[in-house]
Amino acid sequence: MTDRALVVVRAGALTTVQDRGRPGYAHLGVPRSGALDPRAAALVNRLAGNPPDAAVLETTLDGCALRPRSTVTVAIGGAPCPVTVGGRPAAWGAPVTVPAGALLEVGAAVAGVRAYVAVSGGIAVEPVLGSRATDLLSGLGPAPLTDGRVLPLGTPAGPPARVDAVPQPRPPAELVLRVTPGPRDDWFTARAVRELTTRAYRVSSASNRIGLRTEGPALERARTGELPSEGMVLGAVQVPPDGRPVVFLADHPTTGGYPVIAVVRGADLPAAAQAVPGTTVRFVAVRRR
Repeated sequence: MTDRALVVVRAGALTTVQDRGRPGYAHLGVPRSGALDPRAAALVNRLAGNPPDAAVLETTLDGCALRPRSTVTVAIGGAPCPVTVGGRPAAWGAPVTVPAGALLEVGAAVAGVRAYVAVSGGIAVEPVLGSRATDLLSGLGPAPLTDGRVLPLGTPAGPPARVDAVPQPRPPAELVLRVTPGPRDDWFTARAVRELTTRAYRVSSASNRIGLRTEGPALERARTGELPSEGMVLGAVQVPPDGRPVVFLADHPTTGGYPVIAVVRGADLPAAAQAVPGTTVRFVAVRRR
């Protein structure tokens, strides 16, 4: 019987298993989690011939190296990066065949932060609450990859995509996030609300899968004290005591006590996953739908 598995030769700075996440469990304190750049994850799955809910690998900055125990089709997307198979250059953003025992090297990102690796059949680790996603906040799902780990693969669902390559958006030179004010914008001065949408911020190096932290003007409160803990949503712009906005991403806590000044449109969050530290961030106010 074919041994459908991947051996992790180099795990990289932070490589995790991700899929569409586990929505519907916030009442239990479980975040949705899942790929931070879901569009990139869905695209590499299509290229590799997988269904859209198949689990992929999400790398952070410096990629990873893998050795399949049987011949597989892979596709790498998200942050542009060099790809080699058996030491020879291979395509990024297109289906690639990796023979059994050959080394697949996903190199460091040349732009952006997170690359996605889809393998035919998907990463078949044991699901938790219906998802194989690694959740760094709650600890649910498989642990981040380590050197020497063996990852099981599922059965291929279909042939790889019949394309040579597909266009993928490059990481943003400037991150523009559309926000709807509220629900706690009344906790801030009128000047602070105005500054949020007129001043420039920068992506902080302290950002992670839980939240995109910013550097820039501190937002002044109109009220003292703290809120009782209340529910948090994906894209919430929470303002901690230092006054610098934090945009909640996939592994965000489901409750929090700091006021949320605005909420980012979901369509803008994949770009946030690829914004490197130092990237300019601009919040643009839009009307409530």
